Amino acid sequence: MSGIPVQGELFALCWERPDPLRLRVHDVIRIDGRLGRVIRVNDCAAVVLMHRPVRTFKTRFDKPVRFQQSPITFRVSTYSATKILNRKPPKAGRRAA
Repeated sequence: MSGIPVQGELFALCWERPDPLRLRVHDVIRIDGRLGRVIRVNDCAAVVLMHRPVRTFKTRFDKPVRFQQSPITFRVSTYSATKILNRKPPKAGRRAA
C-alpha cells in the first residue's frame, strides 16, 4: 500500500419523522363528498383512485340494469388541503424527566 493512509467508511443513519401534512400511500381522503384512496406518491404528486357511482337504468323492455364503470385515477398535490380520514393521531412519546 505505498504509504497512502486508508480512509475509513463514513456511515450515518438518519431517521426523519414523516411529515403529518403530506399524503401517503393507502390514505383515504374525501374529495367532493366521495372517498378516494391514495395509491402512489412521489415528490410532486399523489395518484388517487376513486370509484364511480353505480348507474341504474331501464332497457327498452323495462328491465332494470345496473352498470359500474371502472375506477378513475387522477393526480393531486402531495400537500393537498384534504382531510385524511384513516390516519391515526401520533402516540405520545416518552418525555425526558
